[in-house]
Amino acid sequence: MDSGGVLVTKPKKRRRAAAGAREGARHEEPGEGGADEAVAFIAEQTGALRKVAERHKLDVLYYLLGMTKLEADEHLRLRTKRKLS
Repeated sequence: MDSGGVLVTKPKKRRRAAAGAREGARHEEPGEGGADEAVAFIAEQTGALRKVAERHKLDVLYYLLGMTKLEADEHLRLRTKRKLS
């Protein structure tokens, strides 16, 4: 404890995923693997949210989420194309 009576603890370190673990596993935070993984996560989640918006007839959200998914997919496509060159 410090002199003010407040318990002070050191922050816990985050463990890295075990070698051979599936990349993008559910227990990992989005974006842990870099920009490409973050964009892939955004594209996936946006697609799921878009389905919810469609089901509930939220037309503007459906449209905006669709545009977001297109942008994320385009980013991934261009990154993949650059890596192949």
